[in-house]
Amino acid sequence: MRSDKRIRRKVRRSYMVSTVSISLVLFLLGSVGYMLSAALSTAHTLRGSITLSVELDQAMEQGAKDALGEKLSEMEGVSGVEYVSRQEKIEDEDFRRMFASEIESILADNPLRDSFEVGITTADKQKRDEMVDQISVLDGVVYVAYPASTIEQLHSTINRITIILIAFGGALLIISLILLNNTIRLAIFSRRYLINTLKLVGATKWYIMRPFLSTAAKQGFWSGILASLLFGAALAGLSEAMPEIISMSELIKIGIIVGVMILGGLLISILFTTFAVGKFVNMKSNKIYLY
Repeated sequence: MRSDKRIRRKVRRSYMVSTVSISLVLFLLGSVGYMLSAALSTAHTLRGSITLSVELDQAMEQGAKDALGEKLSEMEGVSGVEYVSRQEKIEDEDFRRMFASEIESILADNPLRDSFEVGITTADKQKRDEMVDQISVLDGVVYVAYPASTIEQLHSTINRITIILIAFGGALLIISLILLNNTIRLAIFSRRYLINTLKLVGATKWYIMRPFLSTAAKQGFWSGILASLLFGAALAGLSEAMPEIISMSELIKIGIIVGVMILGGLLISILFTTFAVGKFVNMKSNKIYLY
């Protein structure tokens, strides 16, 4: 009787340890997945934040400027067009800060030009060059300011960061799956004698596996719930420093990650338990005592 209680305590302790282990791994994967998603979203935003400054002829009339603005807006790959007058430019605080004294005492007349700030979304260099050439020949356009070297450096840096983040996330996923597999196998290992006893009395493979799979499903579900609670608590702590976390788009992303953690906990527990139990079910009885 005392031996049975000791065995039940060991099994219960093993179950709790494996549940907590699965929860922590799921929490880690969910957190890294959220950060990876945020980083890739930021990289996508940076790719689409390139702006061309289309400088206009000073003799150009307002009607022609409006027509040019509409033409630029209709071009493929343009995300937005904003008109900036020469007066707005010279009154800009950042621009005036570059001068130690009042600009009016240095310059007799405003040398700046009216311009359109054109946002483009294309990441292909050839397409950007073609777009610049196409805009440069439009009536009323004096020249197009295009920081080509800065843009190329930006895209190169973003590509490297993206590759590193994806490689890191993939490596972490593989390591986590290995750890989870070992944790679940150890939990099943403690009950190998029970499995062998059921085999000896003639129980079928499915009859032996069914209670283990049922327990694995519950374990995976509660592990996903616990990991979700930890993830939510971490985000709640971060929301004070980063209020944008509670935006609608972020809440949708968080909901998806929570769902994936719960579903992942179920699938991982059931799949790895199936492999672990199947190994001991198919193992010969004399080998179990040597394992």
